[in-house]
Amino acid sequence: MRSSNPVFSRRGFSRDNGYAGFNAAPQAGGPAVGTQGNPYAQGNPYAQQGGNPYAQNPYAQQDLQHGAPPQAPVTTGRMTMDDVVMRSAMTLGTVVVGAVLAWALLPVSSTSYGLAIGSALVAFVLAMVQSFKRTASPALILGYAAFEGVFLGVISEMYNSQWSGAPFQAVLGTMAVTGATLLVYKAGWIRVTARYARIGLTIAIAFIVVMAVNLLLVAFGVAPDGGLRSSGPLGAIVGILAILIGAFFLTLDFKQIQDGIAYGAPKEEAWLAAFGLTMTLVWIYVEMLRLVAIFSGDD
Repeated sequence: MRSSNPVFSRRGFSRDNGYAGFNAAPQAGGPAVGTQGNPYAQGNPYAQQGGNPYAQNPYAQQDLQHGAPPQAPVTTGRMTMDDVVMRSAMTLGTVVVGAVLAWALLPVSSTSYGLAIGSALVAFVLAMVQSFKRTASPALILGYAAFEGVFLGVISEMYNSQWSGAPFQAVLGTMAVTGATLLVYKAGWIRVTARYARIGLTIAIAFIVVMAVNLLLVAFGVAPDGGLRSSGPLGAIVGILAILIGAFFLTLDFKQIQDGIAYGAPKEEAWLAAFGLTMTLVWIYVEMLRLVAIFSGDD
């Protein structure tokens, strides 16, 4: 069963074991946690329901029966790290190209700002369509990346015109957050379990709801100076929290990729992994851009 909230949908969290995987056994040393009510529980389209999920999997290693982590061999038709890297490079590259073209061709103006908003809305719609699909659509994913790139290019130019160098600092900050999160994840300091996902998702949804209400209050003049999104200390705290939420989604992305490779997910899943990574990195970059502006001076 797919998540009712497609924005935060992450494939790989199975209903049976509570870990990110394709209905496979949990990692060695980890307790099985039930995931009823888990918005990430989407079932496994690649494994039979009930019984040993590896029984019909010719790629599963025999040592799985002894609790050892699965290691899927490199085979055609199965997702590999190279597939993920290549698809992610294509998707992020499309974002970068769209951003560079928008920056170079669209001068800062009310018209370009309107175009940025329109591009963001189109990107959102494409992301929703892809999120509701059970299979990856490269055209939708790359289309989302292109429109998201136009949006990022315009707002980055706007920020740069007022806070020189802010986009560059935001890029460095995004890379730092991504690298630190990957390091923490690989070191095993964070274990992505169903409980971890539920708690993180609850916080993320609550954050978005509060931000939506804040936006309405600002639009109607009830909350002046941006409300929770002001340029003061409160705005900085909200920005840091948003970046931490982005780091949380990165851990889900990393787990999705790790288990997709280990459990022999189809090669097409690499597009979904790239899609999830791109959305998360865009989230972190935008929040980092705002944070840099706050620390650089008043609006």
